[in-house]
Amino acid sequence: MSSARDDILGRLRQRIGREPAGAPAAHARVEQVIAASQAGPRPSYDGDLAARFIERAKALISTVDECAAPADVPARCAHWLIGQGLGRQVVVSPALAGLDWATSGLDVRIGAAGGDDPVGVTGCFRAIAETGTLMLCSGAQSPAVNSLLPQTHIAVVPREHIVADMEAAFAVARDAFERWPRALNFVSGPSRTADIEQTIVLGAHGPYRVHLLIVG
Repeated sequence: MSSARDDILGRLRQRIGREPAGAPAAHARVEQVIAASQAGPRPSYDGDLAARFIERAKALISTVDECAAPADVPARCAHWLIGQGLGRQVVVSPALAGLDWATSGLDVRIGAAGGDDPVGVTGCFRAIAETGTLMLCSGAQSPAVNSLLPQTHIAVVPREHIVADMEAAFAVARDAFERWPRALNFVSGPSRTADIEQTIVLGAHGPYRVHLLIVG
């Protein structure tokens, strides 16, 4: 089947004057288009990107807290969880394992979330000020399931990782990754659906609540 398909596509390329898909000229043209990074009109932001991100995130029903340094993260997570009556059991992405979780008073497991984990704590590759969206990149240090399976997702967002828009986030990703992650997930507040009688239901396909901890 693949051979027949390649034959058909090859004939089409020949008829329209295109090089074969594997030809160096074809590869060069693809690389040129990718490198050009064309984009349409984009809004400009003169103010504080972090303030814009927080405003948009709250509009998406995320809750937001701030702390000065990474060392404060475990204590701030514990304070919020206990204040919300959400218990002390959390699963933390390996990327954040170096923080002092032992003194936080939380019952912490480092690794990937399972179906019974109530709270998942993750980092954040980039945060998008225009929409209040998190850009999460999967990998051994950042399991995608930690932001998808638990009912509560806490995302640790370094202030310097907040960018203006999605184009800026992808520009950073292109420079950062020699090999792209298996998955890029975009999180815009808690999971929700209005499929049934146009009534908003939270937590239908993912976390019921999203809490953002801005660091720095």
